Amino acid sequence: MWPFDSIRRNQILRDSLLSGDLWQATVADHPILDRLGRDDLARLRELATLFLHEKLFEPVRGLVLDEAMRAGVAVQACLPILNLGLGWYDDWRTLVVYPSRFVRPRAQFDEVGVMHEWQELLGGEAWERGPVILSWADVEASGWGEGYNVVIHEMAHKLDMRNGEADGFPPLHRGMQTRAWTAAFSAAFEDLHRCVDAGGLPPIDPYGADSPAEFFAVTSEYFFEQPGLLAHAYPAVYRLLAEFYRQAPLAP
Repeated sequence: MWPFDSIRRNQILRDSLLSGDLWQATVADHPILDRLGRDDLARLRELATLFLHEKLFEPVRGLVLDEAMRAGVAVQACLPILNLGLGWYDDWRTLVVYPSRFVRPRAQFDEVGVMHEWQELLGGEAWERGPVILSWADVEASGWGEGYNVVIHEMAHKLDMRNGEADGFPPLHRGMQTRAWTAAFSAAFEDLHRCVDAGGLPPIDPYGADSPAEFFAVTSEYFFEQPGLLAHAYPAVYRLLAEFYRQAPLAP
C-alpha cells in the first residue's frame, strides 16, 4: 500500500468508522459472526468501513439501499478477507444490487457444435475485471448459519479470479502446496458430482457440482456458514480453506 493510501484509510477510520449502534445491529443480524472474538470484530468493523468507502453501490430497478443494508453487504463481503486484507479486492470497484433475483441469457455449444440458448435466474454474479451483482432478497437470506451466503459466494469468485478465469484455484499463499489443493478439491468435487448424478442426498449444495469454480465458491459459503458440516463432509477441503482464508471457524 502506498503511504498516501494508508494515510487516507486511517483518516476514514478516524472520522467515519461505522457507528456503534449500526455496528451492533449489523453484527446481531448476522449469526455467522457470533464465533468472532472482540479483536476479530474490531478488525472486521474497520474493513467494512473501508469497503463502504472504496466500493461503489449501484442499486437498480427502484431498490433503495439504506445505511444498514449497505453495512450488511459490507460485513459479509469482508468476512472472507478478515485476515487477508482489503487489497484482495483491489481489482474491482462496483456492486450492482437488484431487489430480487435477475435473469441472464446464456448460450453454449454442445459436443456436436449445436448452440443452445436459455435464460438463468440468478441470485448473484461476479464478472472477471467487472462488478459483483447481487440480489438483495438473496443477501437477506444470507448470514444466518444455514449454509447459504450469496455475498461470500460471489466474493469467493472474485478471489478465484485474481489469477485469471474462475476455476476453483485462487492464488495460494506462500507455503501452500498446489498439489495438495488440487488433490483435495478434485476428490471432493468428484465425490459431490457422483452423488448428484446418482440422485443421492449431497452433503452440501449440489450447485457445487456444476464446476470447480462453483465448488470453491459453495464450499467457501459452508466454511463460514456451517463449518462443522463442511469439515465432516470434506475434511481436507475444510483444512485447506482454513489455510487459505487464515481463519479457523471451528477453533474453540
